[in-house]
Amino acid sequence: MSKIHAVVLAAGQGTRMKSKLYKVLHPVCGKPMVQHVVDTMASMQVKDIVVVVGHGADAVRAKLGEDVAYALQEEQLGTAHAVQQAAPFLHDKEGTTFLLYGDVPLLSAETLAALLTYHEEQEAAATVLTAVLSDPTGYGRIVRDEAGEVLRIVEHKDATSEERAIQEINTGIYCYDNQKLWKALAQVKNDNVQGEYYVTDVVGILRDAGEKVAAFEAADPDETMGVNDRVQLSEAEAYMRRRIVVEHMRNGVTVLDPSSTYIEAGVTIGSDTVIHPGTFLRGRTTIGSDCVIGPHADLTDVAVADNVSLTYTVMVDARVEHESTVGPFAYVRPGSVIGPKAKIGDFVELKNAKIGEGSKVPHLSYVGDAEIGAGVNIGCGTITVNYDGAVKHKTIVQDGAFVGCNSNLVAPVTVGQNAYVAAGSTITQDVPDNALAIARERQVNKIDYANRMPRKGKKQS
Repeated sequence: MSKIHAVVLAAGQGTRMKSKLYKVLHPVCGKPMVQHVVDTMASMQVKDIVVVVGHGADAVRAKLGEDVAYALQEEQLGTAHAVQQAAPFLHDKEGTTFLLYGDVPLLSAETLAALLTYHEEQEAAATVLTAVLSDPTGYGRIVRDEAGEVLRIVEHKDATSEERAIQEINTGIYCYDNQKLWKALAQVKNDNVQGEYYVTDVVGILRDAGEKVAAFEAADPDETMGVNDRVQLSEAEAYMRRRIVVEHMRNGVTVLDPSSTYIEAGVTIGSDTVIHPGTFLRGRTTIGSDCVIGPHADLTDVAVADNVSLTYTVMVDARVEHESTVGPFAYVRPGSVIGPKAKIGDFVELKNAKIGEGSKVPHLSYVGDAEIGAGVNIGCGTITVNYDGAVKHKTIVQDGAFVGCNSNLVAPVTVGQNAYVAAGSTITQDVPDNALAIARERQVNKIDYANRMPRKGKKQS
């Protein structure tokens, strides 16, 4: 296989998106469209990737980083003009060059690898990826000769009525012999309705020079879908969601209802995990094996170990160790780590909290900026009072401690090993190991008090 390069066109403004966000940065399954394209090339070990930017250039650079080269198209004069901006990076190289688009995010590595293989087998100067559509309106048509060889590609707006009847369309994706590409681009002219330099004209130029131009039909036309507006964005999202879920299922994950499950690109899930309906797995989330996730779990950038159960839970930037349970109706905020075999129950909120092995926060509690040791019981309604209006303070509850219901732990404070906090206490001082802390008003009973109080409906003298 020859050395492979790629040019990714990402300079268009995308006015039909009607958005402040530059078009190729709109996400599909959690990742910008252009990032999908670049990542696919990277997965194919393509080293020379040149992204042609224009509108929103700084935003694209900020998102893609330094793993690719950037060529600036200051004036939008057509696709051939855009490709020419990459010449300083690639014109002297040997090998094969992909031409891709930053708003065509669904192309798989498998399809592009098949295109590349066919291109090299045919020893073609150029190979175009085509698709057959029931409604090809708006797309450039593939015009072939009687032997089936590609003669030219004609844009829809320049096509005759006979040419518009052709259903095989140009997807805009090509493989080129790199040296022949740059020679042909230098001959492209703008004598067309739009007055633009079309990269499609390279096909005719190569044919006139006696070079072979091949065409490879995509097995799944939907992969070639471009995104120009919000409707197409939603269609691309639906397609990729389905593809991601199918891949996980084929890798041994049970997804009970794929249509109501949202898994972003880049999420990893171990085998024999069950995903219940209404689940959202986002960002850099990783799920171990033999877990039960959902129903209605929403996880963003969360690391989940094996044999964990999460039900009706929202978690962000947190970690759950093996054999723990979370939920229902728990909110686990950034910086939290739930240790092995721990239990976080209903209506519990954690924030920047470390929960030790086997500890329990069963229900109706807030634990923030805290370190909870191993084997600790946090009673119902316990609050770590961590904020004094200016500074966050830390609560430490050491191994084996028992905190009774409806307690306030006013930080900074430490509850020692095997210590007890009596229910209803407000703790403002450290509790020594093995001690019992009681911090509440002594109960006083007023005998016969009710009989001395006025009652509704009773006539007063």
